[in-house]
Amino acid sequence: MDTGHGALALPSFDDRPILRDRVARELRAALIAGEMRPGVVYSAPALAAQFGVSPTPVREAMLDLANEGLVEAVRNKGFRVTELSDRELDEFTEVRALIEVPVVARLAGVVTPDQTAALRPVAEEIVAAAEAGDLIRYVEADRRFHLSLLALAGNEHLVRVVGDLRKRSRLYGLSRLARGGRLAASAAEHLELLDALDSGDPAAAEQVMARHIGHVRNLWAGPEREG
Repeated sequence: MDTGHGALALPSFDDRPILRDRVARELRAALIAGEMRPGVVYSAPALAAQFGVSPTPVREAMLDLANEGLVEAVRNKGFRVTELSDRELDEFTEVRALIEVPVVARLAGVVTPDQTAALRPVAEEIVAAAEAGDLIRYVEADRRFHLSLLALAGNEHLVRVVGDLRKRSRLYGLSRLARGGRLAASAAEHLELLDALDSGDPAAAEQVMARHIGHVRNLWAGPEREG
């Protein structure tokens, strides 16, 4: 996403819901890449000019992001990208670890080979996206993998809670991590986790999942805070 003077290459659609979804996708991509910065206020008309669309689908898309906690409305000005403190990121990560680590450990020895085989192409897509530097594809595949894995525990409420936590602790500056090679290394942990599940080893699955969530916090969630 170019937040400067050039127009964004976004197709025009007569179907407003589709256009709204496409705008929201582009905005998420800009957030992930660090092109829309925390604390900065963005106006719907200015963003609409960049997208080459009317302000209405932009406002609707921004309201969707506001419902996810990614931005907040600023009266008569637009939307401000939500800024998370280190404490908030630590708290989100702690809650995710409390939920996901023991659930994944319990799944070891319970999930079937067919279930893990169904997840393996998604894990491979995460790795491929990381290697290609395709950040929005990476995040979407990563979300699909983790929520599909948790769904195997049979608790829909748990999946919704983790899905919300993942949105609110969204990733910043992944482009820098991709260039540095660290994103690909972290992506490979998804395949490692499936191997641990296939081995039926709860301790191994727990160890991989705990390490992976640690990377989410320490490597991904706030790279702009790194020295």
